Amino acid sequence: MLLKDRVAIVTGGSQGIGRAISLRLSAEGAKVTIADVNEEVGLKTAEEIKAAGGEAIFVKVDVTNPEDTDRMVTETVEKLGSLHILVNNAGITRDKLILRMTDEDWDRVLDVNLKGAFNCIRSSIRVLAKGRYGRIVNIASIVGITGNPGQANYSASKGGLIALTKTVAKEFASRGITCNAVAPGFIDTAMTQAMPQKAREELIGRIPLERLGTPEDVAEGVLFLASDMASYITGEVLNINGGMFM
Repeated sequence: MLLKDRVAIVTGGSQGIGRAISLRLSAEGAKVTIADVNEEVGLKTAEEIKAAGGEAIFVKVDVTNPEDTDRMVTETVEKLGSLHILVNNAGITRDKLILRMTDEDWDRVLDVNLKGAFNCIRSSIRVLAKGRYGRIVNIASIVGITGNPGQANYSASKGGLIALTKTVAKEFASRGITCNAVAPGFIDTAMTQAMPQKAREELIGRIPLERLGTPEDVAEGVLFLASDMASYITGEVLNINGGMFM
């Protein structure tokens, strides 16, 4: 039980990669707050954890709202007893070529993906610092390193998240807090499942391991960085992409 007696918040934790992370952390003993805007699915994931013998709560949170993220931390401490791990997974896409991208497309993606992570870190950091222990894991993306046509807003948000990760790591290392990022490649989620078969085959052909990643692949990387196995690692980016970017 790598996370016995630990308490974790997973934003966007109700489905996809976030759900896989929530389930994996719980399986290793963590009490989990599933923080999401989707109440119906979030409650379902929390019940799934409880049915498996774990402890979880759901908190409805808009990560772009600092009052919401403050409440998320307060409810976590009140109901689960403490806070040790923050996983910033909440994120959206609004893909368009730059010439067609609106100000609203740009602002909304940056607000959720980057400012949202900042809000969650700022809301959590006093609790983590007081306990002189913390693990912050930010879910970035391969495109935050390589860029990608049609994803100027998303790429910028994830590149910014990587820079934020390194700054937080430097600011709070003396308080026993590590901050790392995971940069998934192309993962087998609803988005990639909706791609035409030919496009999926072409995408897989670019991956040396010849398959898409799974949400569980990402969750294993998050578990490692959230555990004491990674106690001497901070400010790093763990690439989980099947060799697509080296």
